[in-house]
Amino acid sequence: METASTPTHCPYCALQCGMALSPLPTGGVEVTERPGFPVNRGALCGKGRTAPALLSSRLRLTTPLVRRNGELAPAGWDEALDLIAGELGRIRTEHGPDALGVFGGGGLTNEKAYTLGKFARVVLGTSQIDYNGRFCMSSAAAGGIKAFGLDRGLPFPLEDIPRTGCVILVGSNLAETMPPALRFFRELRENGGTLIVVDPRRTRTAEQADLHLAPRPGTDLALALGLLHLVVAEGRVDEGFVRERTSGWEDARAAAMAHWPEYVERITGVSVPQLREAVRLFCEPEAAMVLTARGPEQQAKGTDTVGAWINLCLATGRAGRPLSGYGCLTGQGNGQGGREHGQKADQLPGYRKLDDPAARRHVAGVWGVDPASLPGPGRSAYELLDALGRDVRSLLLMGSNPVVSAPRAAHVEERLKSLDFLAVCDVVLSETAALADVVLPVTQWAEESGTTTSLEGRVLLRRQAVSPPEGVRSDLEVLHGLAARLGVEKGFPTDPEEVFEELRRASAGGPADYSGITYRRLAEEDGVFWPCPADADASDAPPVHPGTPRLFLDRFATPDGRARFVPVSHRAAAEEPDAEYPVLLTTGRVLAQYQSGAQTRRVDELNAAAPGPFVELHPRLAARLGAAEGDPVAVVSRRGRAVAPARITAGIRPDTVFMPFHWPGEGRANTLTNPALDPTSRMPEFKVCAVRLEAVTS
Repeated sequence: METASTPTHCPYCALQCGMALSPLPTGGVEVTERPGFPVNRGALCGKGRTAPALLSSRLRLTTPLVRRNGELAPAGWDEALDLIAGELGRIRTEHGPDALGVFGGGGLTNEKAYTLGKFARVVLGTSQIDYNGRFCMSSAAAGGIKAFGLDRGLPFPLEDIPRTGCVILVGSNLAETMPPALRFFRELRENGGTLIVVDPRRTRTAEQADLHLAPRPGTDLALALGLLHLVVAEGRVDEGFVRERTSGWEDARAAAMAHWPEYVERITGVSVPQLREAVRLFCEPEAAMVLTARGPEQQAKGTDTVGAWINLCLATGRAGRPLSGYGCLTGQGNGQGGREHGQKADQLPGYRKLDDPAARRHVAGVWGVDPASLPGPGRSAYELLDALGRDVRSLLLMGSNPVVSAPRAAHVEERLKSLDFLAVCDVVLSETAALADVVLPVTQWAEESGTTTSLEGRVLLRRQAVSPPEGVRSDLEVLHGLAARLGVEKGFPTDPEEVFEELRRASAGGPADYSGITYRRLAEEDGVFWPCPADADASDAPPVHPGTPRLFLDRFATPDGRARFVPVSHRAAAEEPDAEYPVLLTTGRVLAQYQSGAQTRRVDELNAAAPGPFVELHPRLAARLGAAEGDPVAVVSRRGRAVAPARITAGIRPDTVFMPFHWPGEGRANTLTNPALDPTSRMPEFKVCAVRLEAVTS
């Protein structure tokens, strides 16, 4: 290990905060500040500070495990890889290539996501590949592509936020999910701008707001349409912008005008005066932004909901201009890059569409295969999980823990158990890995190099700082070994930079063009924003494309360069309360844990801060139930039952309860959630379902 500190990035959320890893005299590393990185300027949350704890051999897997006589037991690498390749080959021969499933993750580096997609399509020949990012940003992606022709989480850097006039933050508790980002919003207010937070809970983020709107879960679409109605009624439409840079306004306008303020108040519970105040705060400054997160997106109408917020931006001229626009706060560490380079069911590298003949020809040319050999689009994430043990007989899973994170999780757990064969690559023995026939111990962030793409569209280089424990291999080595055993000797390198060089070629000319980005540039700069095409100039010193921090300032990424209004109308949630299930459940995260908790639940400091699940409920609801603070409460939906201690607060709506989703067992929130899917994005409706509460007696 180098004696000097190694500059790198946090392994957790999509901020990808800059940090440095410095060696300790006793071995291992500690996190030190990297104040020059602009996103966090050295600040880190508790998860980032404690990330090196997971490097300990005590907390993680260090040898392959193979199931023998019903129990996982240590095995050698050759035995484990031979077993996986043998079972995949057998199942493909007996049932066809689409009986082989592959499931990836939004935390995989670009190199891993790219190689996993290539492995599925070239080596296995299966269409059945998707990833857990489908559960995070897919509705925002679909909405952005419909409106702008392109999906990049933020079309501008975070540093623009303090310089705009108003931000509407919809369904994000970033004070807990990505705390270092909160400073941008504090600076916004210090500079005279205003912050509007939309959330059914008075979260730590909502406490920072100038205006907090607390709609009933599942009604964000109606709220956005009500605001647009008022924009029209009050004469606040930017007619010049609409005329010169958009299309489809008349139909979108007509749809919005059906959502008059009093009607929206009845649906959402947000008062008409609050609606009018939100419009005033948003429209009075010269520039403004709307940022959405999982709240409005994780709904069976998430794409339309995002579209309604985009329509609000377009009608007011708050898009395609400096310090204005719509953006999505991407969640997972490489949620952006993970959906760009081929582990998604319908996409090829460079954000190309799998059903586009030109895209197939280009990528097949880079891969050296016949375009006709590439399978077509497969099932989305939940649909793939639901098909396990039936059409899909085996699963190779990397970087995900659907036993905890998937909707209707008890059903997903049963489907995983019904497989003929399950192989999992992970750092720790997650709840999903514990069900596997083979578990492979793989390297993690500080033990390998690779690139990620932050929520800003900034491609970053994570550098290796320590050697992995003996017995641990990288995901790239796993895929190389499996490809060779399945008859593909070439095309699956183990060096991440070599993979990235191929990714550059595969992405060239695509919407997410990385061809002008190199490891050398990433090491010398604070990341590079895509699109960044390679320059065609073949001279000895060609110009270098600077990258694209700000999108759409000249034109949108549609064929005619115009942004497209999409007419949308409010509709009810897939599951509304009734006499049997009279309360709404919404889910989310807490500060000290991350996603399914497979890693953070193994860190003592984080567990001390957030030791287990809870049910957050209003005092009036608690009184009707007869529950006191800390009493066990059962939350029951049509899909199952979860039990956790009561946390009573006036900061949540009386008709709503909240549960964090980081824990397995009886407090598993996703036992309850509804897998109803958005028709476009295939996003499950995590954020709203009908439940009843029951007191638990000993």
